[in-house]
Amino acid sequence: MMLAQTVWDGRAAHAGRVTHEGLRAMANRTLPAVSQDGLSRYLADIRKFPLLDPKEEYMLAKRWREHQDTDAAHKLVTSHLRLVAKIARGYRGYGLPINEVIAEGNIGLMQAVKRFEPERGFRLATYAMWWIRAAIQEYVLRSWSLVKIGTTAAQKKLFFNLRRAKGQIHALEEGDLHPDHVRQIADKLGVPENEVVNMNRRLSGPDPSLNAPIKSESEAEWQDWLADDSLDQETLIGDAEELEERRTLLATAMEELNERERDILEARRLREAPITLENLSLKYKISRERVRQIEVRAFEKLQQSMRAALVEKRSTTLDAR
Repeated sequence: MMLAQTVWDGRAAHAGRVTHEGLRAMANRTLPAVSQDGLSRYLADIRKFPLLDPKEEYMLAKRWREHQDTDAAHKLVTSHLRLVAKIARGYRGYGLPINEVIAEGNIGLMQAVKRFEPERGFRLATYAMWWIRAAIQEYVLRSWSLVKIGTTAAQKKLFFNLRRAKGQIHALEEGDLHPDHVRQIADKLGVPENEVVNMNRRLSGPDPSLNAPIKSESEAEWQDWLADDSLDQETLIGDAEELEERRTLLATAMEELNERERDILEARRLREAPITLENLSLKYKISRERVRQIEVRAFEKLQQSMRAALVEKRSTTLDAR
């Protein structure tokens, strides 16, 4: 039952490079395993590990922190497996395998042991419980839904407290919450009312499969009725041709402007960051109003030239047909 050297190598642990996968592998190899149907046996197994008094816990933590003593770390972990199991059972209502929930909690415990600083004066259990809950909650959020939920701290708080909040106000009916209940929960948890409504709907049922049949006796699936909002190939080609035509007309029309008109028009209308009238007036040694007049006149000439070229092109196309 020794902690695996490949995972709890002293140098790697001290540098904080123990990976999530490495911790999971260590848990599977060195800690008692719990099966989906064997929770009672697992609880009996972990009761065999002795609890630690404060002095012994302090000395073991010092040995691990200062000398990377894996025997000491192993005793710290195994003496707190009961804490993990107690916390994990509080998350059974999410329909996830209890063995997986406990395994994730054990990973959080190992992370806590790796970072525990006994000199601060508090017990490992007080510090570890936050790591255990965080690891379990991350697992629940990853596994409960195919669609990512709980991306902010407020949403995570809502996800894990909504059921309890509903129970406290006796709002356990199926379907959408009554507006008064929504308002009470939103005020209590400090989140917007629309997030309460959306989260309640998400928690009301599992994610439906797009491969599920529309009716029990039908072979048609829901995905067969999904509309593709993207443009078809014909439309994309047509849009690309139209864009290229506009660019050609613009380039041709720009050639009909003199150099100063073209420069001012490009500076004022065709740049992401237009040049100010003041800067252009200094460049050409004319007033700002004169620059504005040249800009307007150049733009009008450009429009007229492009319209004339477009009419001529369409006329030529019709004659060819």
